[in-house]
Amino acid sequence: MNTDTPARYQRWDGPAVRSRVAALALADPGHRRFGAAGHGYRLHPPLPEEAIRRFERAHGIVLPAAYRDFLGAVAGGGAGPDHGLLGPAEQVDEEEALYDLRAECLRDGFLAAPFPHTTARPGPGLGGDADYSVTGSLVIGEQGCGAFSRLVVTGSGAGQVWTDDRVWGGLTPGPDFGAWYTAWLAS
Repeated sequence: MNTDTPARYQRWDGPAVRSRVAALALADPGHRRFGAAGHGYRLHPPLPEEAIRRFERAHGIVLPAAYRDFLGAVAGGGAGPDHGLLGPAEQVDEEEALYDLRAECLRDGFLAAPFPHTTARPGPGLGGDADYSVTGSLVIGEQGCGAFSRLVVTGSGAGQVWTDDRVWGGLTPGPDFGAWYTAWLAS
């Protein structure tokens, strides 16, 4: 997959990605790699186009192209960076750290609101504060220790995966979804 620019990516090759994830699982049978114990190198089935459209209509958005194509061609969630990749409407257990953040993302109007940032926002550990807006972004994964991966779905950063760490580091921009997931596959 070419990830030179978010707008010019090549479509995901589902069989190739699933094969690479299977190879990662074979190389780590004890699930010792960070996060593997949670996702177990399992990918959920791809989402039907109608399910993706239904999610977009319900939230008044169009998902970024690389993420949208991944959902339909590769998987609706499962194995991925850190503790894995959450599908767009995947349910989260009330006991998980993600629960409240996920519920917030799925509130009416939250995803359609503009994502207000273009640069990093320092958190408490870096002299900033934890009071910042993350409207226009969807939590897609847990990094651990109170940090989460957010896919920006609106504004100039649409398609980027930002780190949200309100305990320490703040809000930090990252690569587009394609580069983010591809880097995990290559690691």
